[in-house]
Amino acid sequence: MKQNIPILEFDGDKPAMLEPGELIPRNEAVPERCVICFFQDVIGHMLGAGLISEVACLKSEIGRHPVYLVKDTDPGVALLHPGVGAPLAAALLEETIALGGCKFIACGGAGTLDSHALGKLIVPTSAVRDEGTSYHYLPAGEEVGPTPAALQAIEQTLQSAGVPFEKTKTWTTDAVYRETRGKIARRRESGCGCVEMEAAALFAVARFRGVELAQILYAGDDLGGDYWDSREWNDNWSVREKLLRLAIRACGLI
Repeated sequence: MKQNIPILEFDGDKPAMLEPGELIPRNEAVPERCVICFFQDVIGHMLGAGLISEVACLKSEIGRHPVYLVKDTDPGVALLHPGVGAPLAAALLEETIALGGCKFIACGGAGTLDSHALGKLIVPTSAVRDEGTSYHYLPAGEEVGPTPAALQAIEQTLQSAGVPFEKTKTWTTDAVYRETRGKIARRRESGCGCVEMEAAALFAVARFRGVELAQILYAGDDLGGDYWDSREWNDNWSVREKLLRLAIRACGLI
């Protein structure tokens, strides 16, 4: 008996009913390079210190989503917090592309499946598509990867800075409270070193729209043992601030 599974009904038809490029005008103040940063605390600190200035603003039912220009960057680099979760992150990436962005580096945190030390930098080489958003941008498949030029820019930046990092597969899931022990074991067996909520969707949007995008993560909470350990991962200010600076540097190399 045939099953109808809507999420597998990929339709790559363009234009869609709503096209960001038709709804959002190009903004000349937004440079083509943009860092997508999940650390609101670091962005807030930079704003307070006068290191960034708002040049555009996107909106959702959450409220304002400012797009900033990072001062003293050459070439210029924009900065955006994409919200949390694949759908919102993908939508804001779409809208930032409409504003004029085409070269992206994302930075964020991830749960480790392999007991990485807290703060260890992880560079995803592919993402397991265990979320829903990517299936609207690419035909159904197990994984999607970053774009080569953006990935190379990250590797070059970390190597030149002498920062240790590990390249691995990441597991992207929508359901933070449904990361079961069985699923964790299966993802580890398939080569995933970490888990997060957005990479697969961001990679898929980038592939669909023909823009450059790769991501740097740091190991946060630990899901590699018998029990979850938060390790107070989102209070690790020094790693988060350093990671954003590295992402800005990498973005300038694309």
